[in-house]
Parts: sequence; structure tokens; C-alpha cells
Amino acid sequence: MSLFSAIVPCYNEQENVSDIYDEILKNQSYFEEKNIEVEILYVDDGSSDQTVNMVKELTKKDSRVHLLSFSRNFGKEAAIYAGLCEAKGDYVAVMDADLQDPPSLLPKMFDAIFEEGYDSCATRRVSRKGEPPIRSFFARKFYKLMRKISKTEIMDGARDYRLMTRQMVDAIVSVREYNRFSKGIFGWVGYKTKWLEFENVERRKGETKWSFWSLVMYSFEGIMAFSTVPLSIASFCGFFFCIVAFIALIFVIIRALIFGDPVSGWPSLVSIIIFIGGIQLLCLGILGKYLSKVYLEVKNRPIYIVKERI
Repeated sequence: MSLFSAIVPCYNEQENVSDIYDEILKNQSYFEEKNIEVEILYVDDGSSDQTVNMVKELTKKDSRVHLLSFSRNFGKEAAIYAGLCEAKGDYVAVMDADLQDPPSLLPKMFDAIFEEGYDSCATRRVSRKGEPPIRSFFARKFYKLMRKISKTEIMDGARDYRLMTRQMVDAIVSVREYNRFSKGIFGWVGYKTKWLEFENVERRKGETKWSFWSLVMYSFEGIMAFSTVPLSIASFCGFFFCIVAFIALIFVIIRALIFGDPVSGWPSLVSIIIFIGGIQLLCLGILGKYLSKVYLEVKNRPIYIVKERI
């Protein structure tokens, strides 16, 4: 029999712990038909509610349930990586505990691997019903931008929810970078992937832990992790303004030779200086962000610290 590992990252998801367990096991008849054993690995990302205790109750009831608990909140990316490192399955899936990643899709995902020869079956939302309009707008713009500036395939509406073979999981685990962006890493390692489309499913219980600002910062992480275009933009701005300054200098010299050296034009001069200074600070900021990523990488700190393992 082959082993299937379901990785469920959790952060303050006490209301959904039992529900996601029940939904996964609703596919038990399919698993038995395909001779698949199941393990469910909850990765607790430093929750402050009763998430850990709820999972512990499940481990007592079902030996197929496992718990990996962090010493503090390290973020969802660290939880996904920890789950992939711990999972023993021949096939591994990552899914959110809030049931926005429907476990009912698992049979179709397995069929894509068993019958169609794919290494991975990933999911993407074809609608964003229930999301705030401004969040949906910026999300679409982010994916559109990433397709233009990155060589890594990142589909519009892509979820972290995907089923992968052991070979692909091992490849992802081998990417040990500290600043992680899983959607990009999944595409970067390659392998043959089928995209499974589904309508957006709203969170069943509780509230999302992702604010608009945290999503914006997460998008910046993705851009810097899989594109050097911002650095090219900074270089282009520097080159462009050098040319503008040279032309302006020639203009000032010619005007002084023909009309003398009038003192008018100070407001425009100050505006130009402030504008160019702003561009310089922007470019320095871009360089600083990339340098900060290098700084975090070279310190070689662990991506996560395990407090408890059951």
C-alpha cells in the first residue's frame, strides 16, 4: 500500500481542526479502493488558542493523526516547509485548515497522478466570490505582474493546495532558502503539473489571519524571491536621470551664453532636486530590501523550531 500525507498548517484554527479531519476522511472509500493509507499531519504555527489541545485529542483517537508544534509563530511558509520535511508519504498534499481548500477534490487530484501521469496536481480559484473587491483586484494584478517579471510559472488564483509525488516533495525540501515563497518554489522545481480549477470556497469558521497589509508584504516577498527586475528598474532609473542631467547641463550652459545667468527658476529647480532625490532613495530602498534578504540567508538561522512532536 502507498502512504498519503495530508499537511495541515494551523494558526489559531481551533474551530476547524476537527472539521478538516472529518472532511479528509470522507474520502476513505476512495483511499481503500486505491490501497492508500493516510496520515494527517497538523503543523501548529505557535497558536495562542486551543488548536494544539484539539489536535492532541485527535491523536488519542486516531493513530493516523500527528502533531508538529512550533516554539512560536514562524509563519505559514515555515509551517509548509516543516510539514514537507516531516511527511513520510509517497504522495503529499498541503491544504489549509479553514476548508477553503476542499478535501473533496482529492480523488480528482489522485486520478491526475495515477491515470494521467502528472507529478503534481495543483489547484487554482476561477472566482473570488466573497472576497473584498480591493483584495481581489490587487491579487489579480500581482499574478499578472509575476508572470511578466519572473521566469517561474505562477498561475492566477493559484493556491498552496496541491498533491505531489515523493520525488517532487524531495526536490522542494532540498530548496532550503530562509526567505520562502512556496507558490514560486513549486513552479521553480518544475515537474509535470495539472491545474485543477474550482470556485472560491469561503472560510467555514473563524476569521482569516491575513490582513490586506500582510498580503501586500507577502507579495513583495514573492517578487523579490523570484525576480531581479526591481534591481534592473533601479539601474534604468539611474541611467535615465544621468542622461537627463547631462542634457539639462548643456541647456543651462547654452542659455547662460546666450541670455546671461538669470536667477529665476528656483521653484522648478528645487522640485527637480526633490524628485531626483526621491528616485535615488527609492533605488536605495530596493537595493536595501535585496540586501536584507541576503543578510537573513547568510545568518543561516533555522526556518523553524519544533517545541513538541507527537
